[in-house]
Order: sequence, then C-alpha cells, then structure tokens
Amino acid sequence: MTQQLAPDKYLQSLMSRGIRLDLNAVRAAFAALDNPERSYPAVLIAGTNGKGSVAAMTAAILNAAGRSVGLYTSPHLTDVRERIRIDGEMISPHELTAAVNAVAPRLPEPLTYFEFLTVLAGFYFRQRGIDIAVVEVGMGGRLDATREFAAAVTVITNLSLDHQEFLGTRLAEIAGEKAAIIPAGGQCITGVRQRGAGGIIAAACRERGAGLLRLGREIKVYRRRGGTFSWRCADRHLSGLHCGLVGAHQQQNAALAIAAAATTTSGGPDIGNEAIRKGLAGVKWEGRLEILQENPTVLVDGAHNPSGIGSLCRALQREYSFRSLIVVFGVLRDKHYRDMLKRMAALNPRMILTCPGSDRALPPAELLPLAGEFSVAAEAVTVPAAALQRALAIARADDLICVTGSLYLVGEIKKLFLPGKP
Repeated sequence: MTQQLAPDKYLQSLMSRGIRLDLNAVRAAFAALDNPERSYPAVLIAGTNGKGSVAAMTAAILNAAGRSVGLYTSPHLTDVRERIRIDGEMISPHELTAAVNAVAPRLPEPLTYFEFLTVLAGFYFRQRGIDIAVVEVGMGGRLDATREFAAAVTVITNLSLDHQEFLGTRLAEIAGEKAAIIPAGGQCITGVRQRGAGGIIAAACRERGAGLLRLGREIKVYRRRGGTFSWRCADRHLSGLHCGLVGAHQQQNAALAIAAAATTTSGGPDIGNEAIRKGLAGVKWEGRLEILQENPTVLVDGAHNPSGIGSLCRALQREYSFRSLIVVFGVLRDKHYRDMLKRMAALNPRMILTCPGSDRALPPAELLPLAGEFSVAAEAVTVPAAALQRALAIARADDLICVTGSLYLVGEIKKLFLPGKP
C-alpha cells in the first residue's frame, strides 16, 4: 500500500520553487487530470487592491442566489485551507489530504506552491460538482496559473504600481498584464480609472469582442447616510444596500461584485435583487478592517501598498472613533514602504515597527529613520507578538491598535487570537 502524502509536508516542499510566470507546467498538470478547470464557468478577478474582497462578495451574492460556488483566493492568513472554499466552507483536512494524494502522483512535472494549489482547487471543485468558481488571480494575469480557468466574466479592480519586478515599471505595462485575462466574447468589469491604463483595457475588449462595464461610467455607486449605498448599471438600480465589509472603498468593490455576479452565465435563474442584498450584507472577509478584540480595539488590515494604506486611513478617519491611534506596522522590502509610512503618518499615530515573518521583510530598524523624518513617534520591536504586547501595554481602553503593512504580519497577529492562545 502506497504511503499517503501529508499535505503540510508536501506543500512545504514546494515553497523553495519560488514564482514561475509560465503556463506550460500548469496546463500539463490540468491536462493530466482531464482538465477539471473547464468543467464549470468561472469569474476571474485581477487587480492591485481589493480583488480578494471582490471575490468574496461575488461568491456571497452567487451563493445567496442558490448557486454552489467554489472560491479560490490567495494568500491565506492562518491556514492554507482558507484558499479553497465551497459555499463559504473551507476544504476539510480530510478532503485536503485526499485531494493532495489524488493530484500529486499524476503530475507530469513538479509545480510551484501556487501552481499546485491552483490545480488542486480546480480538481476539488469538479469533484464537488460546483455550479461556478470565483477565482482570484495571484499576480498579474497573463502568465498567472489561474488564467487556465474557463472565465466568461473577468474583473480588473484597480491598478497601481506593485510587483514591478515581475509586471513592469509603468501602469501601461501592468494594465497589459491584467488585460490578458479578458476572454474573447466575454465580459470585463473594471474599476480602473487612469486614462492610459483604462484605454489599454478598453482596447483589449474591442479586440476580443468582449463587453466592458466601467466603474464611474456604466456602473455608478452612490454613498448614502447611515453607511448604505445605491448602485446603478444600465436600466438596473438598487438602493439601500449594505455591505458586511467596512469602508467606502468596500462599497466601490461591492459595485464591481454586483456587476460580476449579475452578468454570470452559470445557469439557473437570473441573480435577483434579494440575492444581491443578502449576499452583500452577510459577506465576511478576514484581515480587512477586521476587529479582533475591543477595549482597547485591535484591528487588522492587510493593506500592503500606498493605495491600500490610503483606503485604510480614510476608513479609520470616517468609520471609527478612538482617543489615540497606535499602529503596529511591518512591511516587505520590495514594497513602496516610504509612501506607505508617509500616508500613515498623516493620522499622527504612535507606531510600533516590527518584522513580518518573511525572508523579504524589511527590518524595523531601517524604518525608524523614516518615521523620524515624518515626525512620527516610533519604536522598533522585531517580533510581531512582542510588538502587539507592547501596543497593548501602552494602550488605554478607548484607544485603537491597528496592525497593518503586510498580510504576513496580519496572519501572524491573527494566530495569537485563535482559540487556545493566551
């Protein structure tokens, strides 16, 4: 009898393979499994910020409409099973073990960590007989493993400079990488507002005969009092909408998700207004303005570039009340950390600088001079758990502690609040 592979050990063995921007190995892997990724329609979601939130909202709306929905996202925060869900439920430990042992022996060549999980998700979704998959693109689009899913609807949330070593140093180059996911004869929905980048996406749609719906043009969203908003696209209008995710930027993301869900062709009845309301109101997405405790409030947000930090700062100012703000901040070296720190400094926080658990992390000692340059009171505490402990030690009950700068850091802090942790 063949010994079973342990998922944790097997996945760990793939970590050293790094990033591969080439589709040949993934295509061969899917082909060896009889192409499960083609057995259901998919919504493919790319962009710089908000793609995970848009994916979660789109899945929630489709699920509320009675569809069985597979959701594939990345990265995870505390458990790899977060990446693969059906109808809101993570793949179980038993199912993960079975899927790894069904897929790994059939691979014609070794895959990277992300490639393997992408193929695993496609295989598992077919096994479970889902109606539709909602898939978050990992990085870029043109050469991302998720591009192999059969997407008739694509979303490009927004664009800013990120992952430049892989995607290019100009927005036009990044727009071209993202626009490559747009399918011939399909539908593209986008929140991209920059004229040049938006023009590249529009040109790709014309070239491939794809429909195009743009936030701020064909799609309108209006913020209302009391945290509700209205949405309009063509002759369809909904008012009094409420999103379970906090922040004005999430209402923009919700507008894209509504359009994506409403234009799917997954079979069954059209996506009704009640499903949209129910799905949006009940959506949950960890690590995005997520409150872990109160008195003092501990909030985590995975903002990891200047645009994301800007949205976080606006949400902190508009949606929360607190006496003082304490920010536990850690960032990766390849991010635009100077601009991130500058935007955070505008809120006049006290900062605890720390080091996310990644070999790409920037040591907090290198951030200290920048904090001084922006006149921010800051100190360095290298270990994230100790940094949080320090923040809690100086916080009063009506203060807010915000942990941000990296999803790696958010994941480490969230683990401290898991059941059984002190």
